[in-house]
Amino acid sequence: MDLGGWLRRLGLEQYEAAFRENEIDDTVLPNLTAEDLKDLGVGLVGHRRKLLDAIAALRAEAGTPAPLSDARSATCKTAKDTAERRQVTVMFSDLVGSTSLSARMDPEDLREIISAYQTCVADTVRRFGGFVAKYMGDGVLIYFGYPQAHEDDAERAVRAGLEAIGAVGALEFSVPMQTRIGIATGLVVVGDLIGTGSALEQAIVGETPNLAARLQGVAKPNAVIIAESTRRLLGNLFDLADLGLQDLKGIDAPTRAWAVLQVSSVESRFEALHGSGLTELVGRQEELDLLLRRWRRAASGEGQVVLLAGEPGIGKSRLIAALQERLQTELHIGLRYFCSPQRVDSAFYPIVTQLERAAGFLREDTPEAQLDKLAALLVSASTQQEDQALLAELLSIPFKGRFPPLQLTPRGKKEKTFAALLRQLHGSARQRPVLMLFEDVHWIDPSSRELLDLVVERVQHLPVLLVITFRPEFERIWAAQAHVTMLSLSRLDRREGAALVQRVIGEGTLASDVVSEIVERTDGVPLFLEELTKAVLEADDRGARTAHSRVSRTALAIPATLQASLMARLDRLGSPAKEVAQVGAAIGREFSHELLRAVAQRNSAEVDEALDQLVSAELIFRRAMPADAEYSFKHALVQDAAYGTLLRGARHKLHAGIAKALERLFPERASIEPELLAYHFTEAGQAETAISYWLKAGRRAAERSADEEAVRHLRRGLEMLMTLPHSIQKDQQELEFQLALGTPLAAQHGYGNPLVGAARDRAIALCEKLSDTEHLLPSLYGQYGYCIASGRIPKALEYSRRCQSLAAHTGDRVARLIAHRAMGASLLEMGEFEAAKAQLGQILAIDRVETDQALSVLYLADPHATGLAYLALSLWALGYPDQAVAARQKAIKHALDANHANTSGIVGIYAGAQLSVLIGKMADVKNYVENLNAQLGSRVPLLGY
Repeated sequence: MDLGGWLRRLGLEQYEAAFRENEIDDTVLPNLTAEDLKDLGVGLVGHRRKLLDAIAALRAEAGTPAPLSDARSATCKTAKDTAERRQVTVMFSDLVGSTSLSARMDPEDLREIISAYQTCVADTVRRFGGFVAKYMGDGVLIYFGYPQAHEDDAERAVRAGLEAIGAVGALEFSVPMQTRIGIATGLVVVGDLIGTGSALEQAIVGETPNLAARLQGVAKPNAVIIAESTRRLLGNLFDLADLGLQDLKGIDAPTRAWAVLQVSSVESRFEALHGSGLTELVGRQEELDLLLRRWRRAASGEGQVVLLAGEPGIGKSRLIAALQERLQTELHIGLRYFCSPQRVDSAFYPIVTQLERAAGFLREDTPEAQLDKLAALLVSASTQQEDQALLAELLSIPFKGRFPPLQLTPRGKKEKTFAALLRQLHGSARQRPVLMLFEDVHWIDPSSRELLDLVVERVQHLPVLLVITFRPEFERIWAAQAHVTMLSLSRLDRREGAALVQRVIGEGTLASDVVSEIVERTDGVPLFLEELTKAVLEADDRGARTAHSRVSRTALAIPATLQASLMARLDRLGSPAKEVAQVGAAIGREFSHELLRAVAQRNSAEVDEALDQLVSAELIFRRAMPADAEYSFKHALVQDAAYGTLLRGARHKLHAGIAKALERLFPERASIEPELLAYHFTEAGQAETAISYWLKAGRRAAERSADEEAVRHLRRGLEMLMTLPHSIQKDQQELEFQLALGTPLAAQHGYGNPLVGAARDRAIALCEKLSDTEHLLPSLYGQYGYCIASGRIPKALEYSRRCQSLAAHTGDRVARLIAHRAMGASLLEMGEFEAAKAQLGQILAIDRVETDQALSVLYLADPHATGLAYLALSLWALGYPDQAVAARQKAIKHALDANHANTSGIVGIYAGAQLSVLIGKMADVKNYVENLNAQLGSRVPLLGY
């Protein structure tokens, strides 16, 4: 064995001298343990892990048991923890005619033939990066993509298969030697160590190995048969014969198979991978020039918006970085916002995180310190105390005693928060031009989307360039506006791809043919170019680069191929770094050092070393010093690659650990961001806890008028609740969800929407089932409101009578108030004016108390104010205009006392505008309508009345 060559292929040739000084040869190497490697001077955990994995591969190929002190001979439980979900290409090779040979040959002679065959196949596939998982009689099971992934595993497997056929045929025995090979690619669970001693193997579970074995069974002698899943990754690199659909034993449906004839004669690898579907590729200078032209116009006061679209990895972030670099010498203000896939339901997430970063918040900051930092951030743009209070509340900073309390409705608070943020932008723009970057808006939350809509409209009058990045599937609603430019990124051409490779190489060198291969393999996707070039640079054996570093894929298989490329880099870092990356990926795109250490099942030194490796490999970025550091994955796809290897059980365990660590270390987040806890408990499979947090998240979002987010949270919790077995507790929880859903559904879709009616109807049924009279009244009243709004007046009267019956039974003051309000409005809608007046007049006899303030939320509007509004209309209809005006004034006073948007809407519409029309004072109508628009905005469903 060439020990030096083996170490060089691993990129660890610096240890060759130590190995030779300690007389490590091919007889000792398979028995080395982690302790032995430490004694040899292998100090880095990643290097030890890489060597142990490679040694294990040697042992598996030779059928040698692991040494007792090696981790791979640990208990079955420990071994099972190493299993992963992986995309693996599986090869199954079988010796042709072995059965007939056994009938006519001496067993010793047959043993020599089978041994020579197995050795020949193993040596051949090893050169292509294959891992011999198991010898099965006269067959050999090989993995490509485990334990070490390569970006071109499917191609390597096919090339290895063709090579093996030739190598086996060249063996010199008294009988001709032939083999059959089947190859398939797919998702598997691999890595469980089963068996002991020489029977030790790394098992694989999934359809892929069975498919490979069955394809081998239908192959002719000296043929390589591949599955459709493998063919999709090869493009036109090989000449193939379509064998059509094959009925394979143990495979449910007929499977299409292909015979590999030979390596194709297509001259260009790029053309081989893309066939005739080539599109013209353009560089980035034109796009950068366009952005700079838009910047010049914006800086002169003519605000611009650029919508930057492109597929994952196409270079949106790189183009933005280039723009920032070009503007470094120009005085301007930079604002950058990032959306997150984990936070699509967290209201204002990119806004909050940008403000926290800009203000320089630290975790140990007191609320007073945070308020000081916030004031310093806003001082140049906004000196209004209300603005500071609004933004403090947005950031969940207590400010009692520093600012007056915000006496606003949730919707009013949201609108004023929008205004405060826009004033901040205006203030910044008055100082100097602003470059505003909003990235990954395909993951934007609805509330931030509302704000972004306003920003897009406002910047046209400001010295602001707003660049918005997103993936192609995002709806481009702003594109039609005159100050908006649409910019879609295409892939790089060969010249620009080569230039990017040279920039990654820096002061180093690569042979021109290697650079050309990288450019061809990466198809002009900048992320592919960058990652593959780094992979080549990390491989120290220059000869291996040209032979084995090609990327095999078609346009349709880009995600699978990128996954393989990223997994190759993770695998090279070793198990500790990969495991830490997996923990970080489960936490989210961004994660803190403290939270990761609390969740990772490793000591502090190992975690820190693993993070250093990940940072050095540029898979993650680090901000601040390690102890207080915040980390983020370089790209969302890097996070996906790390997370995708975890088994379901491991994911559950990780998310449970994250959720519990958040509760223990960051208790304030449980109240501020209950949706984050809900997400992790959901992913942990802990339904009951997750349901509780989804309810909290829905209620919190509703309180902040984040109605769309509230509905999403509540529906997610309800979906989980429906999976639990029937119980009284389940019914009680569902009632809480249905009651909480009513208000945001009505705000989002209107009171007459069937979704509102369904929620109210279900709440009534649950109240009756549970004999819950406490919640029955608001449920009945809510259904009355739905029927009124949807024109079902007789049904509304029916629900009003049920309210009245319940009030008579309980004698409760609030129940009587609600019953008179509902009955009176229903009778008014039916034209029963005298009866309506009698019911609504009873409200005057029921005194208003301080606790009635809460009724506006529970019953959607203040019953005193709205009941008197309806009374005003009844009085006019009966010919008492003066009394009607007096009732209106009382209604308006109660509405002002209630300080509630929906209440103001109903009173303004009915007692205000409608009554003014009826008594002929049209000038008053305009005043009421303008006042309503100013107070409520066009999105409030009540304006539909």
